[in-house]
Amino acid sequence: MEYTAQPISAASIAAMCVTLVICIGVPLGLCIFWKIKTKAKLSAFLIGCGTFFLFALVLEQILHIAVLTAAGESLTGNIWLYAIYGGLAAGIFEETGRFLAMRFCMLKSLNRQNAIMYGIGHGSIEAVLITGVAYLSNLMMVFMINGGGLEAMLTALDDNTAATVYAQISQLWELAPVIFLMAGVERISAITLHIALSWLVYRAVKDKKPVFFVLAVGIHFLVDAGTILLVQAIPVAVLEGILLVFVAMLIVCVIREYRHERIAEV
Repeated sequence: MEYTAQPISAASIAAMCVTLVICIGVPLGLCIFWKIKTKAKLSAFLIGCGTFFLFALVLEQILHIAVLTAAGESLTGNIWLYAIYGGLAAGIFEETGRFLAMRFCMLKSLNRQNAIMYGIGHGSIEAVLITGVAYLSNLMMVFMINGGGLEAMLTALDDNTAATVYAQISQLWELAPVIFLMAGVERISAITLHIALSWLVYRAVKDKKPVFFVLAVGIHFLVDAGTILLVQAIPVAVLEGILLVFVAMLIVCVIREYRHERIAEV
């Protein structure tokens, strides 16, 4: 079987590069900025990174394997059930991890500065591991395709594997450049959301008010489930615009509370 590839446009390559820079540059920039501005501890950033990895990429994935193996298409074939399950799983696992990290790992260092730094770490490692690594792989594949090496790679595979790989790779020239750029925009929204959720969980731990934890889980559920439901119904740019507006409103509330707490400390 012959496999033909179209050259990847300069616009698509530029969009992928921008997204990759966002996934690495924004987390690094935020961490450095917040460290210098507030003297927040780097350990809070690292705890955020580690908590996301453990609760989202290890424990939550174990649940997914068990549930999807048992439920199969009865879950994945029903968009509403899948959205509810996905939203709940993400909200419960990540917010529980956030709560336990702040309650036990940050017991002696938990303050408003470190709560924000934790959120930066939680969102940053997600950006790097989920999107950054994928887009680095995409760019490597793009250079191979534009350099004429695709056919040689596919001929080394068996027919079924080659067909599967080709179907995946073909999206690199079939998708519009804006789609690649929207992945970077989504990461900005996600990092901002994690900062806001970390503030809510910080309030739950510091003030001993579980309602803030429940609110964090609810917001996380709403964003994840809503994204699953809307991604096939509206253009990606519109969806990302809605998410940006939503997280912007959340972060404005966090900034107001942060400033209010700072004034109260004076």
